[in-house]
Amino acid sequence: MDQIRVVIADDHPLYREGVARSLSDAEGITVVGEGQDADSAVELTEAKRPDVVLLDLSMPGGGGLSALGRIMTLPEPPVIAMLTVSEDDDDVMQALKAGAKGYVLKGVGSRELVAIVRDLARGQSYVSPALAARILHAMRSDSSAKRQANPIEDLSRREEDILKLVAAGKSNKEVGLELSLQEKTVKHYMTTILQKLHVRNRVEAAVMARDYWKK
Repeated sequence: MDQIRVVIADDHPLYREGVARSLSDAEGITVVGEGQDADSAVELTEAKRPDVVLLDLSMPGGGGLSALGRIMTLPEPPVIAMLTVSEDDDDVMQALKAGAKGYVLKGVGSRELVAIVRDLARGQSYVSPALAARILHAMRSDSSAKRQANPIEDLSRREEDILKLVAAGKSNKEVGLELSLQEKTVKHYMTTILQKLHVRNRVEAAVMARDYWKK
């Protein structure tokens, strides 16, 4: 690999530009695109075909997890890492389960970030050391209990909010208006929800949700 091509998506311009500058100054790394929300992250990934994508967790348009899910559906998705302030176990687990190869906390120094990007481009995974031990424990606990868990319990909080509104009979457009999301973002969330629940359509998902929440 001659140059590691990187896309960065973060809605804080100063931070994003600082990361881009640090990576661009490193030998063998080229920043080919900078986005400020989930939609631009997906569009830049499709257009620029980077090797590595760095996504902030909290961005407009559904956030980094939404962008991650959509990018992972591309024919040849790049390596994706979350670059975030969130140390929440649920956020880490959701990102890793959705296909992220890295979870990097924003307190990381520029030299370390360069090394992490190079490792990711070589096929290695990375989780910030402060999170790694407890995430490993959580993954082991999760695997032992997963067989008996209802698949609805695997949904994120945002996915649950969307499913509840769908179960109440609302359209994607109505859900978007209520949750301040674009209609196409809701549609992408619904695709993920159907996959997680192992159902064929929103009607089956709504029935499963009603049965689950009426308990």
